[in-house]
This record gives sequence, C-alpha cells and structure tokens, in this order.
Amino acid sequence: MTDQHHAPDEGATAATGDAPVVPIEVAEAIRTLIRWAGDDPGREGLIDTPRRVAKAWKEYCAGYADDPARHLSRVFEEVGGYDEIVLLKDIPFQSHCEHHMAPIIGKAHIAYLPRDHVVGISKLARVLHGFARRLQVQERLTAEVADCIWDNLKPQGVAVVIEASHACMTARGVRTPGVSMVTSRMMGVFREDDRSRKEVLALMGC
Repeated sequence: MTDQHHAPDEGATAATGDAPVVPIEVAEAIRTLIRWAGDDPGREGLIDTPRRVAKAWKEYCAGYADDPARHLSRVFEEVGGYDEIVLLKDIPFQSHCEHHMAPIIGKAHIAYLPRDHVVGISKLARVLHGFARRLQVQERLTAEVADCIWDNLKPQGVAVVIEASHACMTARGVRTPGVSMVTSRMMGVFREDDRSRKEVLALMGC
C-alpha cells in the first residue's frame, strides 16, 4: 500500500489557532505507528491524525510543564479557629500509565488537618492534576500528591486515597473491565493515630 503522505504534510506540522507546531519527527513517528498497526496514514481519515494525536498528547502530559507545589504557595491564616479535617472528595482525574501509555481514569479523595493555615480548596485538585497529567503509576501518583501537600503546607496530617481503572488491564492483557485499583498514603496524625485515620476514611466513604 503506497503512502502518499510519507513526507510530513502541512496539516500535521503547522500551528492551528493556539495549537503548537508539531515537530516533523513527532508527526512521522505517529505515521510510523499507524503503518505498523496495519493502516495507511495517507488515507483521507488519517491524514490529519498525526497533528491531532500530537496535540492530544501535549495536553495529556501538560503536567510536565507544571510545578504542582506552586498551587500551595498562597495560604490563609484567618480560618475562624477551624482546626478540623479539610477534605476534597471524588476529584475526577485522568492519567496514562508509563508502561503501556494506556489511560488511567479515576477519582481521588484528598484531606489534610491544618496546623495554622489553609489553602483554597481548588488548589488540592490542581496539585492532583499537575502530577496526573504525566506518564504515571498510581502508587507514585498517590505518594507525590500526599508528599507535596505535606512538604508545602506543613499540616498535622495528610490523607490521599485514589481509586482508578487502568486500560492496560481492562482493555488488553487480562481484559478485566470493571476492576479498579485503590491506593492510599497516610501521613502525620492520619498514620500515627488510629482514631484520626478512621475519622478521615469515614468522611471519604472508604
């Protein structure tokens, strides 16, 4: 089958609106993958696929250009005497596993027990997305989110629980759809004190 678009076409490398220019070698690598899979990157439906795929992966991996810790730099010390758990539940996220580059789709519960200040609650989600939008393994993602909050907010405790489905397991290999993986990291009082750990897990619904 002749590939009429072996040389990078303008649509695959030129910027479109705010989209970045796709390097020639990136577009050609995607064409090579399409050929290897058994299709023709020169056919009508695939001509612009290299640009689209490259743009999508730039978005999937936007976390490499983000420093999640920066989202925790602004804190609020006037909390009206509040000294109980702060919890953000059911935060949806997407990532990709570093082994097969397959989607990881799940939700996270992130909690901390303030010491003397808090952050805007959306910042916890931003920390999660900063680490999730990279090639990941769920265990490391869980630890990175917890460690970032612990190191930057200096709270009394941090608890992170992540539940996710991995396409590398549900759509290939053992092919077990509906299976999810759960990971957790407890730090400070949530690790050292059974009562505090039970309280935060109950609030999370775990």
